[in-house]
Amino acid sequence: MSRSRSFRIRTFCHGAALAWLAPLAAMADDCPAPGQWQDDGGETLTTAGLMAELADADVVLLGEQHDRLPHHRWQLHTLAGLHAHRPKMVIGLEMLPREAQPALDAWVAGELNEAGFLEASDWHQAWGFDPDLYLPILHFARMQQIPLRALNVTPELRDRLTREGWEAVPEQERFGISAPADPEPAYRDRLAEVYAEHAGSGDDPEGLERFIAAQLAWDRAMASGLAEAQGQEALVVGLMGLGHLVNGHGVPSQLDDLGVSDYQSLLPWDASEGCRPPRGRADAVYVLGDESAFQPTEPPRLGVLIGEHADGVLVQGVVPRSVAESAGLAEGDVIVTAAGLPMVEPADLTTIISRQAPGTLLPLEIRREGKLQEVLARFPAPTP
Repeated sequence: MSRSRSFRIRTFCHGAALAWLAPLAAMADDCPAPGQWQDDGGETLTTAGLMAELADADVVLLGEQHDRLPHHRWQLHTLAGLHAHRPKMVIGLEMLPREAQPALDAWVAGELNEAGFLEASDWHQAWGFDPDLYLPILHFARMQQIPLRALNVTPELRDRLTREGWEAVPEQERFGISAPADPEPAYRDRLAEVYAEHAGSGDDPEGLERFIAAQLAWDRAMASGLAEAQGQEALVVGLMGLGHLVNGHGVPSQLDDLGVSDYQSLLPWDASEGCRPPRGRADAVYVLGDESAFQPTEPPRLGVLIGEHADGVLVQGVVPRSVAESAGLAEGDVIVTAAGLPMVEPADLTTIISRQAPGTLLPLEIRREGKLQEVLARFPAPTP
């Protein structure tokens, strides 16, 4: 990993070892136990020592899988540990676009209850994931009077930047966000794999380039928000999907380009995925135990890559062996209505899907080659 993504503590290990870095496992070959931290070199770290070290950084990135409850609990515990060492803190959120900043400010100020905040921030349209996963973190910020910062931009702005180019969008309309640095080859390759998985084909060069450009706009927006928050001379902690920071790509790479070098990336690691995470994944990982008994039911998924369209929601790709494929949806279809409701933007469809009960049918009206037709998407019943 580059110097900006290496713990300063590791540069000291060639001299006198720090007491808090002493391995907690009896043998170097032992798998780390749940509740332990490990740095990228395989050293087991104590929480107290690691939090003290991280609290001295400018930016800390906490990755997540959005629908995993244990990931959000880990984020909350880490935020509390960091806050104990450095109370002056700002928490940046991928979940909301810049337009939601007034709602975040009002929430921290105690001017909104939960329902009022969800409405004012347009949470369900802007993000869509269950707010109950995030509310404990939001309440922590409110109780401790920690400023919350919206890091994202709307899909509409990302799409505009992708289609028209950065120079064509006035600076004030893109919140002063500058154009992103080019992706590292390894990141580009990973994005291509993601696109091929969701689009069902890797032979669409134009579609792939749009996808990569949109992802870079997403990364740059979050990195810019984190860099701007540094002006408050606080520890800036960003919460975001782990895909935006794994292996130092995405947001870390854009922070480098913005001149922010004193940052650290942290991720949760499920011990069921293997004894140890791959090298270079993050500066440090926290080992989770088996939390499956406490994980909420997996949300329903249609299995489509979607985008905007003048007549509804455009199907840009269909995931193999998905509900969408079984229903007969195809790339190029335009979803006009879902459950009888008109589809104006992609968020309308994701909201409908999130409310779909297992074992039920969702009627979709689609436009294909200029003709309207109805298809039924059957969501599988829960396994006993």
